[in-house]
Amino acid sequence: MFDNNVFLENTCRNFEENGEIAGFELQTNITYYRGIPMSMIEYVHVAADGTQEPDENIRISIDQEDWFTLKEAETVVDYKWEYGDPLYIRVMKAGGLSKGEHKVKLTVATRTAYIPVPLEGIKERTVIID
Repeated sequence: MFDNNVFLENTCRNFEENGEIAGFELQTNITYYRGIPMSMIEYVHVAADGTQEPDENIRISIDQEDWFTLKEAETVVDYKWEYGDPLYIRVMKAGGLSKGEHKVKLTVATRTAYIPVPLEGIKERTVIID
């Protein structure tokens, strides 16, 4: 139902920290019709070329300044992920994705105050890393 909100097109790329490629990043929109605190993100899963990345390697941010592990995000109530604003997702992986074509799958689920099950969105894209 929310799959069209997940994994924004043309957002997957490698990123650098301290002059080295530290991993890859992508963006998603919320799987809900309104904003939620980051603590209501149930899970974020990323798989590249059929291999799921470990949850402890995933970082998320709403402003690209403050980054949180998924475990840290469980208690983050001061940052609100608004409808229409992307959530930035980084996968910490030395060297990132190699140049060329990759299949990347993103799964995002959020909790809401009055729906008893998490709202999940899944999107897989073929991406090209330059």
